[in-house]
Amino acid sequence: MSEIAPTEIALTLGPVFFHWPPDRLLDFYRRIADEAPIERVHVGEVVCGKRMPFSDAAWPAVIERLERGGKQVVLSTLAAPVSVRERKSVEDLCGDERLVEINDVSGLPSRSGKAFATGPFVSVYNETFVAGPFLNVYNEASAKFLVELGARTICPPVELSFAAIGAMSLKCPEAQFEIFAFGRPPLALSGRCYHARIHGLHKDSCQFTCERDPDGLAVDTLDDRQFLAVNGVQTLSNQVQAFCPAPDALASRGIRRLRLSPQTCDMVEVARIYRGLADGKEEPEDARFALSCLDLPGTLVDGYAHARPGWQVTVTA
Repeated sequence: MSEIAPTEIALTLGPVFFHWPPDRLLDFYRRIADEAPIERVHVGEVVCGKRMPFSDAAWPAVIERLERGGKQVVLSTLAAPVSVRERKSVEDLCGDERLVEINDVSGLPSRSGKAFATGPFVSVYNETFVAGPFLNVYNEASAKFLVELGARTICPPVELSFAAIGAMSLKCPEAQFEIFAFGRPPLALSGRCYHARIHGLHKDSCQFTCERDPDGLAVDTLDDRQFLAVNGVQTLSNQVQAFCPAPDALASRGIRRLRLSPQTCDMVEVARIYRGLADGKEEPEDARFALSCLDLPGTLVDGYAHARPGWQVTVTA
């Protein structure tokens, strides 16, 4: 587990959920490496294994550039591997010496180098990893289970409240808990590709139409209300999570990390805003206002963090 000073709140840039072409990925991460006040950066395809041949060639250069810029790189695995090739990609990533984010339980034995028994695990796992938000850690028992297997950072699902995450954090001091603070909240993954269906295509011949919507495609209800966004096989909120807690609120719950999820807006500026917030130099209300001035794909919300419907807005943290 990377060291964090007792009073420090670290910033993490999560993986890009969307189908960005290699040139865009390279340009994006070069700027993150040079300008963003972020300690840890996740890279890799999480949503759709069909996209991997497009981005795989870019990752070595991205990783080298980020590490040269002083960032800790985390390799994120697919959240729903379905084919032999996709399962093999998870296995290969879990064997890397870098920190790995596991987003599907099938990656656990590969990361540890152990095998599953018919009942409990054969032995305690030694390798460390990040438990990603797709592992659905909703309670203390799940968190402790993963900690025993080697999880040293846990990012619970976005719909879990600040209070619930804080309760888990205080009960599991061995791990650093990370809150999904910014970006379109990821809600679900499907076996069907929404983008292909919208364009009258089959999933197997989708023509990668999801590339047309670099922040996801907005979906409105029949009475023209903003509702969801789709990203290939992924469903997200139409709105943008903007949870802006005061640093003392985080410290009182033992929470050490804030996760920022990439969108096409100025993510360097997003990181600067959250860095000021985490350092106590920016008030939560001022941080939210600064975020609202950016070119975002949806309105700002933070209802989930306050145990309310996700589309609601609560200005206090």
